[in-house]
Amino acid sequence: MHDDPKRPAGSLQHLQFPGEDSAYRTARNALLDEEIALRRQIERVSAQRRALPPGGPVREDYVFEGLGPNRRPTQMKLSELFAPGKDSLAIYSFMYGLERDKPCPGCTHTLDSFDGVARHAPQRINLFIVAKSPLARLRAFARERGWYHLTFLSTAGNSYSSDYFGDSRRLSPAMRRQQEFKDGEEWDMPMLNVFRRDGSGVRHFWGSEMLYVPADPDQEYRHMDLMDPLWHLLDTTPEGRGDFEPALAYP
Repeated sequence: MHDDPKRPAGSLQHLQFPGEDSAYRTARNALLDEEIALRRQIERVSAQRRALPPGGPVREDYVFEGLGPNRRPTQMKLSELFAPGKDSLAIYSFMYGLERDKPCPGCTHTLDSFDGVARHAPQRINLFIVAKSPLARLRAFARERGWYHLTFLSTAGNSYSSDYFGDSRRLSPAMRRQQEFKDGEEWDMPMLNVFRRDGSGVRHFWGSEMLYVPADPDQEYRHMDLMDPLWHLLDTTPEGRGDFEPALAYP
């Protein structure tokens, strides 16, 4: 147990909470071993992700509708979304197209937490939220929801969402069958894509492709789990996630 090459020889010291017995401590120590192993696996996967070779070049400098410095709607190219000195760009596709009266509750709960993330992430990367609705509609919902730090762009006038799988239109027939999409049925999808700028231009770096991999039994896709504090908090409780689904509002 606790085979850690970075730790000096000797047994690992453990906490002792008030009232716990030896059975609890034995089980908790065994779980701690698994948590340590998971921490290491997460870092191995993160290192493998960081070491990905360059992805495909972005062939079109997509034009989005956003807000300019004067807070007026303006056209913004993808290449213009990179701030000086920040060469990574994360774009989250928000399921709030014109076919929806209300936005996706799952996306909304994700962006509830991302609004806090957006206080900090721009210190290191560029972060934008896109959806296939006019900018005014997106900003109106953001104000209603109390999102003050997220930056929204409209993809209503370009093909970004379909090209980078923020919707289902470019899925192959085999992929559609795998994901059990019905013929003639199209969906916006909550895809996170990361792009990287270098001397040769802008390339795709990573996308949350687990969204398009069949879920394990009794699970959702969990493609954004590593970034989601709600699910991680519920996972620390005896009840776990259960059958809970986020909603736009609660009683």
